[in-house]
Amino acid sequence: MVGVATVSSSAFRRGLIEWGQSDGRLWVSIFKALLSVFIALWLAYRLELPQPTTVAVTVFIVIQRQNGDVLAKSFWRIIGTMVGLTMMVTLIALFNQERILFLLSLALWLALCVAGGARFRDFRSYACVLAGYTAVMIGMPASLHPDEAFMQALWRVVEIVVAILVTAMVSGMILPLTSSSNLHATRYNRFRDFVGFTWEGLQGRLTVEQVEQLNARFAAQAVQLENLRNASAFEDPRIRMRRGRFARLNNEFMVLSTRFHALHRLLQRLQDDEEHILSAALQPCLDEVIQVLEPLREHLLVDAEAAQYVPRLQTSKLALREKIRSTRQLLSEKHLTDAQKLDFDTATELLFRFLDDLHNYLQTQASLMITHHEREQWRDSFTPRSNGLAAMISGMRSGLLVLILGYFWLATSWASGTTAVLTVGLITGLTSVSSNPGKMASQMLLGATCSGVLGFGLYFWVYPYIDSYPMLFCAMSPVLAFGAFLLARPTTAGIGAGWLVWFCILTVPANQTSFAPDHYVNEYLASLTGIASAAVISSLLLPPNRPWLWQALERDLRTRLVYAVSGKLKGLVSGFESSTRDLLNQAYVQAAGHPEVQHQLTRWMFAVLEIGHAVIELRKEQAALTAEPWYAEESEWRVCVRGLGRALIRLFLQVDEANRQRALAAVEQAIEAVRATPEPRAQHFESSPLLRVLSYLHFIRTSLLDPYSPLALNDVAPERVSLAS
Repeated sequence: MVGVATVSSSAFRRGLIEWGQSDGRLWVSIFKALLSVFIALWLAYRLELPQPTTVAVTVFIVIQRQNGDVLAKSFWRIIGTMVGLTMMVTLIALFNQERILFLLSLALWLALCVAGGARFRDFRSYACVLAGYTAVMIGMPASLHPDEAFMQALWRVVEIVVAILVTAMVSGMILPLTSSSNLHATRYNRFRDFVGFTWEGLQGRLTVEQVEQLNARFAAQAVQLENLRNASAFEDPRIRMRRGRFARLNNEFMVLSTRFHALHRLLQRLQDDEEHILSAALQPCLDEVIQVLEPLREHLLVDAEAAQYVPRLQTSKLALREKIRSTRQLLSEKHLTDAQKLDFDTATELLFRFLDDLHNYLQTQASLMITHHEREQWRDSFTPRSNGLAAMISGMRSGLLVLILGYFWLATSWASGTTAVLTVGLITGLTSVSSNPGKMASQMLLGATCSGVLGFGLYFWVYPYIDSYPMLFCAMSPVLAFGAFLLARPTTAGIGAGWLVWFCILTVPANQTSFAPDHYVNEYLASLTGIASAAVISSLLLPPNRPWLWQALERDLRTRLVYAVSGKLKGLVSGFESSTRDLLNQAYVQAAGHPEVQHQLTRWMFAVLEIGHAVIELRKEQAALTAEPWYAEESEWRVCVRGLGRALIRLFLQVDEANRQRALAAVEQAIEAVRATPEPRAQHFESSPLLRVLSYLHFIRTSLLDPYSPLALNDVAPERVSLAS
């Protein structure tokens, strides 16, 4: 019996732990949301703040599962609120006598803020949205009573700060889930998955679909880790002291994954060309790297273990270099063509660089164990990139809606017109970062409709019989808990947001409650009108999940190659890698449900990363050349390389077969010019810059000839997907 009880107890604890790591987190977040709003509303009533509804709404907007996200969102909300307050007071002072000019200025400001929110897409995005919404929220009611505008603005700030402080306190003290723990878990899992991916790829076990899916996931994780790094810095001083190394680690991972993809594609081309001699010659070198990866793919590699692997990798690099040299010596005795020799040199150079990049990554990871380290001196940063046209259209929708409803309000003297305009400002701001704002606004409309009906029953049939705050909150808590449950689930988050925000706006009573059904119904209908207007306009006026944006994102991806060719060399690798992957991450989200479009955009990212990275390596190689006559700026091979850069820019800006043939002719001319240049040095990659230049040029040539590339319009390749379909 004792044994049975012990087994049952152990099974219960295990089940409890599993529940706590899955559904338990959901219920903990709901409990923390209810506790936060309970304390914040109690303070609002105790301090007799004019609008307790603002306190409740702020709690549900700020609340997040992870403590770092709460702090980061709160910080940027305060900044956005202060900026919006300043702009509102300025507009009231300038145009309080001119309603039309005030409305135009307010619409323009909101459009700029929403466009900024769509442009940034991180916590700065939230600050932009709040700057616009705060101006509308305070400015519309204050425009009716301009003499009270300044005091209303101050009260809004007090209400928002109270909600933020309470939410941050509850999030940090009650069963906290830290962003830093999520940061560490995500980077450990990402590296293990990547090592397994590369281990399979070097053995030829990956399909094209697996490569695309995994690279898309790695691109999304690069963006996610950057946001986690910023959020974790708010809660953990150890993360703040290592911010440079975490940024460097993320960048080194992106470089590592790009290097492997280039290597993997080259190996596939050699297999497709049936180069059995080269495949056999490369196998010992591949086996050396496979042996290095074997133990790393079996478990999560923590920082202490990374420090143990660093010297092993240094030894493996030296062994690989010797194996490459001995294999090259053996191949020199065989009759290989110049192209075959270049294929071998390029493949082995990529393989050695991959192992070197892996070594650098583990060195940076190992350095995280130490508080102060020289690898902290990292000045490059993650450079997000978004489509300017999409951001401008998002802002235009917001401004247009405010103008339309604002004009209707002024023309009809609609008593609840300010609520409709305020609602439009809030909805367009909240949906500006969504891939389908029309769908999200429709979900919020459903949530607001249902919670408003429930709120009407509470307001007029329950509230009159309540005489204490605990009883009031007990009456509201089932509705709030259900809304928090919807908000915590990704599939129903839009419904939950509409449910909670408009239940709080319509149903949370003020300090001096007025039970007027006509006023409640008018405010309810005005809110629904604003949400419905936003849903209709967002669905009809150039919605983002359509071909126009897919085509724009494809153009943005292609122009990253232009940046690789002509951008400043300082910080170029980080800027190129991060912006390209950020664009792919956006494209994947915007093209959800259209796998053929995602496939085409992923192929463009591969083409840009392959050729762009080779171009950057080529530029770095030239920048490090010594002042010797065969490396001179005016030498023929350097002139040809500059001509290749212009040809690549022309090709990626206007993709057609004629431009591809020009680029191929340019790269072949550059290869011949490099070969014809005498270089009195040992012909090894460590000592011969021209040999390394030759390998980069050859890789660019093979990428341009790749039949699976989206550039190969006339070759035997997979069918090219039209993004206009």
